[in-house]
Amino acid sequence: MAEKKEMSPELKETLRAEFNKEWRKELRKSIPAKERMKISSQKMPEREPEERNKDFNEVNIGLDAKLAKKEAQRCLDCANPGCVMGCPVGIDIPTFIKLIEIGDYVQSVRKIRETNSLPAICGRVCPQEVQCEETCNIKKAKGEGVKIGNLERFVSDYESLKGDVYIPQIQPATGKKVAVIGAGPAGLTVAGEMARNGHKVTIFEALHISGGVLVYGIPEFRLPKSILKSEVEYLEKLGVELRENFVVGLTATLEDLKNDGYDAFFIGTGAGLPNFMRIPGENLVGIYSANEYLTRVNLMKAYEFPDYDTPVFLGKRVAVIGGGNVAMDSVRTAKRLGAELAAIVYRRSRVEMPARVEEVHHGEEEGIEFHFLTTPIRYIADEKGRVKAMECLRMKLGEPDSSGRRRPVPIEGSEFIMEVDMVVVAIGQSPNPLIPQTTPQLNVGKWGNVEVDW
Repeated sequence: MAEKKEMSPELKETLRAEFNKEWRKELRKSIPAKERMKISSQKMPEREPEERNKDFNEVNIGLDAKLAKKEAQRCLDCANPGCVMGCPVGIDIPTFIKLIEIGDYVQSVRKIRETNSLPAICGRVCPQEVQCEETCNIKKAKGEGVKIGNLERFVSDYESLKGDVYIPQIQPATGKKVAVIGAGPAGLTVAGEMARNGHKVTIFEALHISGGVLVYGIPEFRLPKSILKSEVEYLEKLGVELRENFVVGLTATLEDLKNDGYDAFFIGTGAGLPNFMRIPGENLVGIYSANEYLTRVNLMKAYEFPDYDTPVFLGKRVAVIGGGNVAMDSVRTAKRLGAELAAIVYRRSRVEMPARVEEVHHGEEEGIEFHFLTTPIRYIADEKGRVKAMECLRMKLGEPDSSGRRRPVPIEGSEFIMEVDMVVVAIGQSPNPLIPQTTPQLNVGKWGNVEVDW
């Protein structure tokens, strides 16, 4: 669910001023609200499942101008837009959508870029259905909100095709230096915001390429690397400096950077340590963490082996443990690499799956199997020490736990064997401890998260 937050007085004033412009008033009159609510949601064009599940090209094709206008017409242009409340970066969503409705795509994407430096990325992988689209007022009335993410992608792709990327007004230089640790989605977002506010920003990235989980975790069939590359280059145009192959905590500590004159720090190193279930056989050959599996395939191009030097085992019966987006990315990747059985094994029901609805839908279309209310309890090896099967247990749902989801409860005597030759464990990640270990001033919580600034 979208987090409820207070809207700043400045944002309220901006939204009100845009709402009261004459062209907006006339546009609202052109189609009465009751008529707008009768317009059906416009389906995102997609490649055919039997074609796309064999390659890594992007699944979603994107809206055309006709579909985008029709979807934009569904927006009621509310005086109190709930969608903005659900947006983590406070985009003026009604204005950019109404600009699409009148065909002014250039000004539409410029409106987005006033507060969001990564629209082409956000339009593809941001979980809009639990953020801006969740708080869309038309969803409350009709049950299906405006497809804000699809519209954001539409205008950002238009900008890219036009080749005229807008650089918003940069505030006067403050003389302050900001160090952003990690070039993942959080770090890139903060870097753009700080640069627009006039600060001198440097991103320190451990890998040889920027993007974090966007580059090593999310497959190209969801987020093409060319899109990520162009958005990172945009940040450089804002004045952001990128320092890759720089491991903060090894190459230099935060204290070293502080001594180099940095005034503020943002630690966006992400959750890079994979979690495991700690069940018997978890160290067998053929059992991967999702991090390793997706990094090999996405970042190191194992799917193009031997043209690229990184090998990856091509399992024929692949089980992915987990129900989130990482699990879905892993299982859909396995299918594309030739798995005859590519299955999700999840201890709760479909309703409790944290994965995006779109990802689950695409997976079903592509032939992914789903084993709900099931969990592995041990892995079984062949004579060579490779995984050949896993013993599983059926579950039932009990009372909700702290996450709000119903707790899975084992069903006694329901054990069964599932034959597999590869397993990918995708049950979550923990924060990398390197920076806290080398920065005694940082307070760290129970799960390794940095709690306060210093």
